[in-house]
Amino acid sequence: MAATQVSTSRPPQPTLGSEEYSLYSSMSEEELIQMAIEQSLSDSTDSQLTAHQKQRQRSNAEPPRPSHRPPQPINREQNPIEEMIKKEDVEGLNNLMKSGKRLSEPNKDGWLPMHEAAYYGSLRCLKLLLQAYPPLIDQRTLQEETALYLATVKGHLDCVRFLLESGAEPDIVNKARETPLYKACERKNCDAVKMLVEHRADVNHRCNQGWTALHEAVARNDMEIIDILIKGGAKIEAKNCYGLTPLFLAAQGGQLEALRYIVKCGADINTQANDSATAIYEACKNGHDDIVEFLLSQGADANKQNKDGFLPIHVAAKKRDNDNIVSMLIPVTSRVRVKRSGISPLHIAAERNNDDILEELVNAGYDVNFTLSFDRARLYEDRRSTVLYFSVINNNIYATKLLLEAGANPNVDLINPLLISIRHGCLTTMKLLLEHGANINVYVATHPTSFPATVMFSMKYLSLLKYIMDQGCDAESCFTCEYGNNPHPPIEDRRRQEETPQDRKHPKIIQFCEMVSTPEMSRWAGPIIDVLLDYVGNVRLCSRLQEHLDSYADWEGIKKKAEPPRSLAHLCRIKVRSVLEQNRLKLLDTLPLPARLIRYLSHDYTS
Repeated sequence: MAATQVSTSRPPQPTLGSEEYSLYSSMSEEELIQMAIEQSLSDSTDSQLTAHQKQRQRSNAEPPRPSHRPPQPINREQNPIEEMIKKEDVEGLNNLMKSGKRLSEPNKDGWLPMHEAAYYGSLRCLKLLLQAYPPLIDQRTLQEETALYLATVKGHLDCVRFLLESGAEPDIVNKARETPLYKACERKNCDAVKMLVEHRADVNHRCNQGWTALHEAVARNDMEIIDILIKGGAKIEAKNCYGLTPLFLAAQGGQLEALRYIVKCGADINTQANDSATAIYEACKNGHDDIVEFLLSQGADANKQNKDGFLPIHVAAKKRDNDNIVSMLIPVTSRVRVKRSGISPLHIAAERNNDDILEELVNAGYDVNFTLSFDRARLYEDRRSTVLYFSVINNNIYATKLLLEAGANPNVDLINPLLISIRHGCLTTMKLLLEHGANINVYVATHPTSFPATVMFSMKYLSLLKYIMDQGCDAESCFTCEYGNNPHPPIEDRRRQEETPQDRKHPKIIQFCEMVSTPEMSRWAGPIIDVLLDYVGNVRLCSRLQEHLDSYADWEGIKKKAEPPRSLAHLCRIKVRSVLEQNRLKLLDTLPLPARLIRYLSHDYTS
């Protein structure tokens, strides 16, 4: 039998707070295949999933699992005996037995006529068969299912009662180690649960995933069954294989009534799963406001971290429309614990574009300049660290404005957010960043250049290049070349040299003339130089830039423009702008000068 292979490919970029419960994380591939084969061989009385299957399906990382269905007669070869049992033909069945027909032989699925009678709820046939073959009362099918188990699964209470009173063992398990009591809880069959508990069924038996009957009842929020089980001795603190107690399941599934009852019975409010997640953490992750409110009212600790170092407020910030939960967590969450975690809930809200939560956290006084710890920042190729960076890279103008107005520093990240806004071509974000002090002459330490990185990022967009020049970007550094009028080394040689391990440790500083000589940029060299010349005085073009301008006849005018001396009016404009400096260039239009002169100083050629 072929097994479906589960994709385990990772997304290109990690996401903050990626913890989830995975049913199969600890299983080998062979175990997964074996389990799939076993479960695909079994049928079911109905298509309803068990509660623990539904709980496991909440994990995005869980692979698809075949439906577990006990055997159905429709899938088995029909035979006259089965037809008699379905029609409850006791007389015909009795005549078969008198004729010497043995009804104690199993079929290919391991089913006896007694199993058929229990399955179809034929009490009279069941009594007849049990009277004839008393030792077979606990005989099991190939799936380890007893007559009592099948009667319970199908909800035939009269058969269940008869079998129990006849001495059927109530705790025999099927292949999944599920008992009749467990299935009765799964089906929310309160009467069957009562019968089984009265006949001393083990209320604390665990299935192969460690679930008890109480786990199943709580997941179903069946208060009557929960009461029966607890009064029957069910352990409130029983944990499944993931360390989840019934209280944890109630919080996870939003089952408030069950949660109240279990807490009243003394369950540990701060129970933690194997990954150290708490019940309140899980309630926050699933957006259960009423559960969070109740847990906090009972003294739940909102400062317990899971194995990844996340607090409930972190996971609450991930989910949209969780602002009510975040409001409840803010006053009870330790800022010291948040700092120790190496990540602020602001980062998560900004990453997920949860603007309402972001605003609420900002208004509550969370530090907008909190930076990711080294271990968390290195999860990202760009080594981002600030909340502002997340908003800018998401092109979220509202969040960017909110953070900047709250005092976010735009000059902290390794790659300045201003460069990201240029790459996006978002003029609104660029203006916001520059208005709040973004360094227009920023460089990138990992990719050193002799000219500002803002020029490098805007070369393909002449309108953006002109805009950053208007804002005071350093254009003169673009015309400073270490080779001057001397021959330049070939670009191919330079690239080959930079691939050596030594040069990766100490990368060569890239000059402007080298950047515009790349195949992607060379055809734009003339227009780029033309824009930059408007913002410099007397400069000399190096031999490579001269070669570019000589290569196209249409660029002859640009070459003449670069020849000194430049006009006096232009030199005066450069001087005035240098005196004002970058931070005061926006005040140009307030000078007591004619409007035409102000437009000239501002490089405004629109009128």
